[in-house]
Amino acid sequence: MRRSPAVGAGVFGVALTLLLVRFLVPRPVSMSDNGDGFRVLCGAGITWTSKPLPHTQLLYAATPQGCSPTYQLSQSWLARAAVWLGDAFGLHSALSLVVLGVLACVIAAAAVALVVVGLPYGFRVRALVGAGLLLVVADSAFFGYFSSILGEGTAFLGLLLCVGGLLLIARPGRWCYAGLAVTAVGGLLAVNAKVQTLMILPLLIIAALLVRPGVRARWLPGLCLAVVLAGGTWWAQTSVAPAVAPDGTISARPGDDSREINVVNTVFLNIVDGRHDSAADLASLGLPASFAQYAGNGWWHPHPVTVDPAYAQYRPRLSRRAVATWFATHPDRTLAILHRAAGDLLTARPDYLASFDAASGRPDGAQEYRVPVWSTLTRLLAPLGLFALGPVWLFLGWRSWRHRRTAVGVVLALLLTTALGQFVLAALGDGIENVKHQVIALFCTLVALVLSCCPRPKPGAGGSPRSARHSEPADAPPRATSAGT
Repeated sequence: MRRSPAVGAGVFGVALTLLLVRFLVPRPVSMSDNGDGFRVLCGAGITWTSKPLPHTQLLYAATPQGCSPTYQLSQSWLARAAVWLGDAFGLHSALSLVVLGVLACVIAAAAVALVVVGLPYGFRVRALVGAGLLLVVADSAFFGYFSSILGEGTAFLGLLLCVGGLLLIARPGRWCYAGLAVTAVGGLLAVNAKVQTLMILPLLIIAALLVRPGVRARWLPGLCLAVVLAGGTWWAQTSVAPAVAPDGTISARPGDDSREINVVNTVFLNIVDGRHDSAADLASLGLPASFAQYAGNGWWHPHPVTVDPAYAQYRPRLSRRAVATWFATHPDRTLAILHRAAGDLLTARPDYLASFDAASGRPDGAQEYRVPVWSTLTRLLAPLGLFALGPVWLFLGWRSWRHRRTAVGVVLALLLTTALGQFVLAALGDGIENVKHQVIALFCTLVALVLSCCPRPKPGAGGSPRSARHSEPADAPPRATSAGT
């Protein structure tokens, strides 16, 4: 541990250099707006009307009237920081995605360094894990989100910071306190990345309580961290104005404004999809047989169910409870939907998000594949769906059990349960953009795969319950011996 600061600084320097080269050479890469980017821009104080673009846009000018956000996205926090940094370089309150990307590279490099420092292993294992994590972070399926106006980037950064923070909590003395601070920052970024990532909060609190801290206090550090995470998330989610739902009502909870949209998409894209018995499915949901004409038509389709004169009458039956009941009573269809979603997860990258700006001279929708290591492997497995993804998750569960009651085991369990939760939410709760909505689950799975290669710590090694229980804090005075008294 005495050499850890030097090791961390070295890893940070190497990682940052590689990520900056990957980002800027020969030209910056990003992810184009899919139509939802206005939310991140609004959080940064920029009013913007989003629409799907064939190229990325690297500079967004400030707007005089500003914007009052109704949707909390932690990517907006980094975007606002990028605006402040841009002011220092004379951009006059404009948001430069190049500045945002450089900022994200710094955070990602720091997160990888913290994970390497927190691992209770020798140089060889740490080097292999660091290289594996860099390949995940730099993969073309994930890297463009960091410099985009989409919300997934901070989910990746926050989760990686949480991994490093939880590992540091198990180390002795000052490292434990540093881990608590890193986990708090990473947790707030990850939990508030999107409405769908709010489910990470209870999982992260449980993980923080399960990691045995490297100080004498057993439960107090974890409890303090839980209070910070819960209180910070509550403040973040209540600091924005309530959103207006499609029916004009004010949303009481995060995500309520999109509840009806998600339910309609789930019903008419996943359940009444036109490939099965639409009449029977509609009857199970308590909807009229005439709605079969909208099979396969989502909320934004030119001819959605919302234009039907009978929609207002049957609208109350389009509820989350009705959808959940249908999934529970149709296990064969539910399994088929999950199988298709597993293929979407392994596909890794949607084909409609461009990587380059218009000045690059690339054709519309052009994507970059500079570092496609992990995403190429998963794309090859995509046709297998659950037959490929299921064994991977079972393997991760087994490795988590093998490392049980160690910090590595807790981290593996956190990543696995987060991946499972994100997978189910996207597969059964959205109905659209399932490849993009599964990318957080894929990121967690790949990070967990890298960490699962770590050997089980020997008794007495750092990160095990026994070592944490008997280790001395780094700033503790040396014990007196008989020879020195």
